[in-house]
Amino acid sequence: MHASKLHSTFGCSSNMFGNVPGYEGTVPGGGGFLPPPMPMEPVAPPQPGPENPEWSIPSLSEDEALKAFKEFVSSHCCYSDAPVTQGVITSMEPFNTFRYRLETFTESRSTEWAQKPYEGEPADFYTQPAPQPWEVQATPPNLFSDHKVKIRVPFTSSVKECNTCHATGIEQCTECNGSGKKACWVCNGTGVKLDAACSHCNGTGKESCSKCNGRGKNECQTCKGKRQLLTYIELKVEKNNVEDHVVEHNSGLKTDKLCSVNGKELFKNSQNLVYPLIGFPNPGVSQASDRLIKEHQTKYGQTSRILQQRQTVELIPITRVNYKWKDNTHAYYVYGNEHKVNADDYPATCCCVIL
Repeated sequence: MHASKLHSTFGCSSNMFGNVPGYEGTVPGGGGFLPPPMPMEPVAPPQPGPENPEWSIPSLSEDEALKAFKEFVSSHCCYSDAPVTQGVITSMEPFNTFRYRLETFTESRSTEWAQKPYEGEPADFYTQPAPQPWEVQATPPNLFSDHKVKIRVPFTSSVKECNTCHATGIEQCTECNGSGKKACWVCNGTGVKLDAACSHCNGTGKESCSKCNGRGKNECQTCKGKRQLLTYIELKVEKNNVEDHVVEHNSGLKTDKLCSVNGKELFKNSQNLVYPLIGFPNPGVSQASDRLIKEHQTKYGQTSRILQQRQTVELIPITRVNYKWKDNTHAYYVYGNEHKVNADDYPATCCCVIL
């Protein structure tokens, strides 16, 4: 149920909820994330990962560059293939770059008062103390996958009368405001059609409301006709945080283009807490690793429990292909393992006219 709906439903009755020790301040719609408890045992110090000797990838051949260019042009209906068939490659410049990725698999918890139609569930409020938010058992998900789950906190459930319908199970129809009738759609409520009494409504200008079948009332949407609500504290568990950093490559290709491609994986390391990459051949990777690890500790350490971290380094191939066509020099880029092409200044485009 949406938070604003919760406030309007809950707000009119301050005694809808009891006071649960450890959950003071819990409100409909929820609040911020709850700080995790201090670990029972010291976390093992992070260790540097092993070195990977393979820091290079094979260069792109002219045939591969031409093939990628041809496929790119053929996928655009407004591009002539003349630059592909007539153009001559003059030079190819590699601008291979690194992408550093840090994944911090966290568990964040927040609570809010929630309610649902009562369907015979046990009302266990105060039968014994409720577990604290970080004591509630949650099924561990697969590591490094986005995960959200909602859990009803044990021993916080109680049964209340529905305050929307005052425990009647029905509420006034909003379509006809409870009258059971609405304006006739044929005569627009006038009762007259073509200078005669409207045959659809027999000249009354009214017809039965289809939403409530003329009863003027409908099932209460809050309690679904059950007359009672089960109110409880709901725990929300959310997991996983990912950030990327692409080392500056000065190729002229926009960095955001690299989000959609893969590179050659050079290094991967998973630990409870990973260690910044020191002495990496490209200092930009080491700097990004140190910065992002510190940022994640600051950002998530206070409000989340860090379960595991993983850092990955990829080498992303980027080649600038310079070619000549009609005595003019042009260029395109081939990048990623997928050999995607970017050619913002393609010289032979046309306007398609649809008749």
